[in-house]
Amino acid sequence: MTDHGLLTPGTHRFHSLTDDDAFLRCLVEVEAAWVRAQAVVGLVPQAHADVVDDVVAGPLWVGGLNAKDVAVAAEAGGNPVIDLLGHVRAAVRAVDAGAAGSVHRGLTSQDVMDTALMLLARRAVTAVQDHLDAVLQALGKLAAEHRTTSCVARTLTQHAVPSTFGLRCARWLHSVLDARQAVAALRFPVAVGGAAGTLAGTSALFADRPASERAAAVDGLNQAWAAELGLDQAGHVWHTARGPVLQLGSAVAQSCAALGMVANDVLVLARPEIGEVREPTAPGRGVSSAMPQKQNPVLSVLIKRCALSTPQMLAQLYLAAGAFVDERPEGAWHAEWPSLRELLTMTGTAAMHARELTEGLRVDAEAMRRNLELSGPGLVSERLVAELAPALADPADAKKTIQAAISTEPQDAASVIERLVELTKGRPLPDGGAADAQVIAQLCDPGEYVGEAHALVDRALDRLTELDHHRSDQDHEGDTHGRS
Repeated sequence: MTDHGLLTPGTHRFHSLTDDDAFLRCLVEVEAAWVRAQAVVGLVPQAHADVVDDVVAGPLWVGGLNAKDVAVAAEAGGNPVIDLLGHVRAAVRAVDAGAAGSVHRGLTSQDVMDTALMLLARRAVTAVQDHLDAVLQALGKLAAEHRTTSCVARTLTQHAVPSTFGLRCARWLHSVLDARQAVAALRFPVAVGGAAGTLAGTSALFADRPASERAAAVDGLNQAWAAELGLDQAGHVWHTARGPVLQLGSAVAQSCAALGMVANDVLVLARPEIGEVREPTAPGRGVSSAMPQKQNPVLSVLIKRCALSTPQMLAQLYLAAGAFVDERPEGAWHAEWPSLRELLTMTGTAAMHARELTEGLRVDAEAMRRNLELSGPGLVSERLVAELAPALADPADAKKTIQAAISTEPQDAASVIERLVELTKGRPLPDGGAADAQVIAQLCDPGEYVGEAHALVDRALDRLTELDHHRSDQDHEGDTHGRS
């Protein structure tokens, strides 16, 4: 019953944030925080909250609480909260019977499960954000360093036109920035609705207050609970309105997809016959059980595995959300749990691997130059058609004419230039110059036909700088609030 990640290599590095033990801790923390929140609004003595905190900090676990036993017992009630409550209440009752009565009152099991999942998710996403930030810095450095490093752009697997490796890195950077932005916008609300989403249980805790004051009192209690857990207050009961889960799943899946795109490119560019990049090495990584000479790009392989796996998990969340019914669901709610957790695990693992990949990526500019030369002047045929058409005998048929001139010996630049000179016969170009060998040779230079690649790199780097400034301002505000 133990999952160490034998079938999902690399996930062990993230399991401490998402495995059964981590979730069990979240469940216990949610219950303890609820008692603290009741103390904050004056519903129970602070002594009750202190007793519960002390018990869940040590005696509860010493008493034998473990994820395996709770998981087995969860079959009887359909969720782990019911059995867990028995353990918590018994442990607290052994110290203070009155304090045990403050545990879980006004809540239902779904409140605790959903809130614990949000707590687990917030911690996992915080780690994902840290790794994404490191990836962004690494990609920004690569984009700046290789802003003008010429390489071939490929479309539909074939050489297309000249580009720069800096622009490729800028494309990666933009994609990861989009994902980082989506993750940063997430909210992690507590879930309070009671038995059927009416808040009757929590409202009853304030029975001694006028009916006109109870809604505000309930909001105050929920706000205190959220504050104790470092989560957000829910704007509404979301027992069956699964927006928070869908937004969370979509944002982390977007992150995994962005990292997968980087890994896919690396896998292609690292092929020996291309050889434009190499993964960072480490002892034992990438070895083959049969072929001693191999150095497999394992980081990219595992990132791609995550990117290929997460869409199905996200689809499960949407499928479940569309199947929720009544005021609390059956089956669809339960189907969310493993998919959401595995989605977080896969994304966290991909982010960790992507950090190592991008921070240590080795770039071979000479290999990029060699690959550019494979296509010869044909790589700039788009430019040649546009520039030389006016100087051809039949400008309307320029594409076919130049294609024929290039296709005979496409890699022999001198021969291609000679044929193009013959075709243009020195006729004037729109700018008044003659289409002589010097002009045509310049037109065939791939480094001179990269469009706005340099500006696009700068635009991506500017966006990264804006994010850095924004985060710096947020950190400064946090420090100021902390000192105040």
